[in-house]
Amino acid sequence: MGTTKSFEEVMQRFRETTFHETFDMIVAIANGGIIPAAIINQQLNIEIQLLKINLRDPSQKPKYDTPQLVAPIGFDYRDKTILLVEDRVKTGATVQFAIDLLQGAKQIKTFAVNGKADYSLYDEACFKFPWII
Repeated sequence: MGTTKSFEEVMQRFRETTFHETFDMIVAIANGGIIPAAIINQQLNIEIQLLKINLRDPSQKPKYDTPQLVAPIGFDYRDKTILLVEDRVKTGATVQFAIDLLQGAKQIKTFAVNGKADYSLYDEACFKFPWII
């Protein structure tokens, strides 16, 4: 986790992001996607749901060979247009797992603070997010 970015710098990127779809809901991949989803929701003001997937432990070491759903999906996503939010996308395995879980949604677009996604603030080497204590 080499560089850091200021909270204001990252917030400016959030403010500059324009979404080209109208979403029915935000689905945050917990835990990393929760804070970015809350920030995006200040702009979109729509329902937020959590998809509890766990692949890494707090020190970022993989816990499992593949992402695991750690709590049942407790919301209706069928025929909904979803913005799927994650903090960091490295391999894309967690996001792809989430998309597979949400089969039946009308449309899913992805958002990452850092990494490859339909919408991303950055796509560069890992950096520590300013909201990580």
